[in-house]
Amino acid sequence: MMKRNIVKLCWFTMKSIITFSNGRRYSQYQKYKGMKMDKRIKELIDYTREKYGLHEYHLHTFHINRSTTIFNETVYTLSMEWFPNDIKDWGDETCNPEGTACIEIDLHSRKVRSVIYVGGRSYTDSMTFDLNNKDGIIKWIEKETGLNYKKQFEFWKEEERELHFKECIDGFAVSPSGYIECKLDEEGKLILFSVTGQFPSKKLVKQDMYTLSFEQLEELVKEQLKLVEFPIMQQHKLVPAFAIEEIYIKNDCSSTLPFEFLVDDKSRLQMDKVVEWNYQIQQPFHRKIISLIENVTPEQAFRCEPHPDLQPITEEEVKKCISAVQKFLSQEYANDSGKWVLKSLHRDKGYIHATLRAKEQEERVFKRKMKLFIDSKTYEVLNLMDNKSFLEMYMELKEVDEIKVTKEKAFEQLKDFIQLTPYYVYDFEEGYYVLCGKLDCQYAVKACNGEIVELSEL
Repeated sequence: MMKRNIVKLCWFTMKSIITFSNGRRYSQYQKYKGMKMDKRIKELIDYTREKYGLHEYHLHTFHINRSTTIFNETVYTLSMEWFPNDIKDWGDETCNPEGTACIEIDLHSRKVRSVIYVGGRSYTDSMTFDLNNKDGIIKWIEKETGLNYKKQFEFWKEEERELHFKECIDGFAVSPSGYIECKLDEEGKLILFSVTGQFPSKKLVKQDMYTLSFEQLEELVKEQLKLVEFPIMQQHKLVPAFAIEEIYIKNDCSSTLPFEFLVDDKSRLQMDKVVEWNYQIQQPFHRKIISLIENVTPEQAFRCEPHPDLQPITEEEVKKCISAVQKFLSQEYANDSGKWVLKSLHRDKGYIHATLRAKEQEERVFKRKMKLFIDSKTYEVLNLMDNKSFLEMYMELKEVDEIKVTKEKAFEQLKDFIQLTPYYVYDFEEGYYVLCGKLDCQYAVKACNGEIVELSEL
């Protein structure tokens, strides 16, 4: 488990450091005031109005989005904001009025991506369900998504008036996983429905009979047992503990696939290059405003233009990006030549992202890393995300306790708690979902006294 959720928080907290030019609330939308629009877009808007019974609503804004899948496909969606009819002049550009219907559909298949009623208030009766009739809701989800229950998605959990489902392949868990969420108000009206993830067809799955066992993998499991320093903020100290680092093991034991909280894709170039330079630039680095909003035309969408992020990064671009990274580091970290590793390059939202990690690091839950945003035309570093400020919150914690437990002893203590769960995992090299065993453990052994504790307590 290795503090997965906290690591996630750590990386996303870095986003607050960047200045984004999102502009005003509706900068990414086109306001609709009876304006002339592409007839194909108008047809989709009319289709949405009828399907969701939005007769007490008027279209306020719409926008075409595009994104990529892990299969390097381009997906176009139409996002719409429908205001209740009694809301005529809404002056607040920071939020939508209660009851607003925010709907996103796939522009080509017309399948829904998300339906959200702001404030949990819906003014339509077209989609009302009985929460006690889960079978009825599941059948509606099957019809809405084209997915088969227990074949492609399965029940996960129920919260207050909410049903959650997870992606599956013939009942096996999937990574990266997809999710379906359905929420009703007290009257049974649909106020939230969302579908995220890939939900692949059978042609992308290498089906197999699961045969892995813990006994045949014991030596590999030992290798995944790591001594890690966990920050205990309440006690203002670092606690050393032995814990299992998650990994996927292929069913035929031929190789392993890394557990990644953020999924890689084929367009990501793995670099693992130590960055060095022998010069110093006196001019300091200045962040520049970047925009992550893309304006997509109906013509691009309906001719299914491939997303520019799918273009491979050429050897010439790699050289220019490395030079840009060297220049940035020489400006900001003049004395750190050879101390940073360029892990990867990939395109996203029109920029080239360079991911860096510190070369020498303690084996701790949080590690120093940066992401640089490089202009894909000038190859200049424009902005960055850096987890340095987050790490400083616990870098001054007290020294760790004395280590008194051996790795061998800790392994014997944890053996009965280690889990090996069948998973279909997307292998980016093969281009298929392959059957694996997910190695994981919810417990750790404190290295100072041998106490077995849940990871959630660390």
